[in-house]
Amino acid sequence: MKDDKQVSSLRKLFDKFANKATKATGSPVAFILAVLIVVVWAVCGPIFSYSETWQLVINTGTTIITFLMVFIIQQSQNKDTIALHMKLNELIAATKTASNRLIDVEDLTEKELETIKTYYVKLSELAKKENDIHATHSLDEAEENDEEKRAQRQG
Repeated sequence: MKDDKQVSSLRKLFDKFANKATKATGSPVAFILAVLIVVVWAVCGPIFSYSETWQLVINTGTTIITFLMVFIIQQSQNKDTIALHMKLNELIAATKTASNRLIDVEDLTEKELETIKTYYVKLSELAKKENDIHATHSLDEAEENDEEKRAQRQG
């Protein structure tokens, strides 16, 4: 039991760290800082006679940072992917006319996905034949949809 709590707290700690690191490294300030480091390194080239040590500094630094960032970015992407799938699953489950077969569709095999895809390809072909964007996206439809949802919430 104690080990589970330690693992859980370690995961939470890493999750918080990964979120902050991803936001920080994706910011304009981080980019400017990286550019400044490269400029300072390049300016120092003549001072160190463009030695192997001078080259090794930037190579080692970028290799270490890249290696560590792979894991941090992957953690953030995994979390975002799970959240996105949950939101899509909720939309499918909440929509009367949506097929519940699409809930957790990411767990299907490629062959199963291809089978389901044929249905949507057919729908796409039928929509292209209409050739009128207003036929499938009218304001009246949006208002009717909104009224139905309000009635369901109140009823």
